[in-house]
Amino acid sequence: MRVLITGATGLIGNEIVKNCHAKGIAVNYLTTSKSKIKNDSNYQGFYWNPSDAEIDVNCIKDVDAIIHLVGASISKRWTKAHKQSIIDSRLETTALLHETVKNNPNNIKQIISASAIGYYPDSLTNYYTEAEEKISTSFLGRVVQEWEQVVDTFKTLNITVSKVRIGIVFSKKGGAYPELSKPIKLGAGAAMGTGKQWMSWIHLEDLANVFLHVLEHKLEGVYNGVAPNPATNQTITKVIAKQLKKTLILPNIPKFVLKLILGEMHIILFESQRVSSKKIEQTGFEFKYVNLDKALVELV
Repeated sequence: MRVLITGATGLIGNEIVKNCHAKGIAVNYLTTSKSKIKNDSNYQGFYWNPSDAEIDVNCIKDVDAIIHLVGASISKRWTKAHKQSIIDSRLETTALLHETVKNNPNNIKQIISASAIGYYPDSLTNYYTEAEEKISTSFLGRVVQEWEQVVDTFKTLNITVSKVRIGIVFSKKGGAYPELSKPIKLGAGAAMGTGKQWMSWIHLEDLANVFLHVLEHKLEGVYNGVAPNPATNQTITKVIAKQLKKTLILPNIPKFVLKLILGEMHIILFESQRVSSKKIEQTGFEFKYVNLDKALVELV
């Protein structure tokens, strides 16, 4: 098998590439930097420039599936320009892939796209499954809705469309954990706001395995990329402090303070989404990191 991966050098992409190679799956990847192109038969690079609709069409040769991860970071201040690049980086790249596949001979049978649990409305009480029809009215909700719609255009090419709605990723190498643990290590850790907001997290290893599971079992539709046991912001803060052997002495950080510091982006810390992993588990997927304690022990 050979897969084409966008965002292959990012946090999640790196882990997926590693897993593909461990299973004997060859990887083609797209890069905007010609200096990062490697010509290894198992890890072959191809140039693209999505903003100019430029792509090396050889990237899809002998490819069975696409894993689409690329997109500008949401954890950078949401200026008007950056908000536009968050949207454009997802829609333009997907549209370019669609046009490339549509207009060139290929054997692609499946696209597995990253998505996000930002799709689900902010709620302290709901427990969301993939069947949820209400979409968050926040900026992130809009991004995810538009992103998923453009990925669905691959259905017109008789390609199986799969989407993984990713939760808060825990890893030593990046994602949410270093940001959450940094103030705690410095003795300045505290929960955000009431601390009651749900954080549906997943360990990076499990997330990469979810993508491989969807690929190997040719699963169609939407799957939540979250661990089975979501936790509140307060609980996560306490468990990280316990693992780091640090005491939490500060009061919770008021919402208005973080709104002043972060602007609109503060919603990342305050939106509450308790999300179910049952659907992927029912396909036979087994999580390695089911509970927060086990995941954080590995990280610390």
